[in-house]
Amino acid sequence: MKGHCNCHAIEFEVHADPQGASMCHCGQCRRQSGGVWASAYVSDDALSISGSVRWFQSSKNAKRGFCPECGSFLFWKALDEDTTSFALGALENPTGLRIEKHIFVGDKGDYYQITDGVEQRQ
Repeated sequence: MKGHCNCHAIEFEVHADPQGASMCHCGQCRRQSGGVWASAYVSDDALSISGSVRWFQSSKNAKRGFCPECGSFLFWKALDEDTTSFALGALENPTGLRIEKHIFVGDKGDYYQITDGVEQRQ
């Protein structure tokens, strides 16, 4: 799988089957993406990134990676894990992936409903 930001300054390639495809409804993802952030993760050694990702320390436990040129929000990384989440929306189609769960639904915006029948986690 290959993906990139809007301006192609950041490109990435996934070399393993992505895990945990999810839609995140937390306040940080909503603010960063303007809505819901869809992602999956792979081990760090299965993700190749070219370009200069800018990392934002979004909490004491995690950081978020984005393109410093176009601002595309591409990556999320827990500081104590050896995996990195990447934006599903940045992937080239077809992905063959299906959303497995919605996370942080207790924090979701009040302007939409989740009606797809996929598991929801608070």
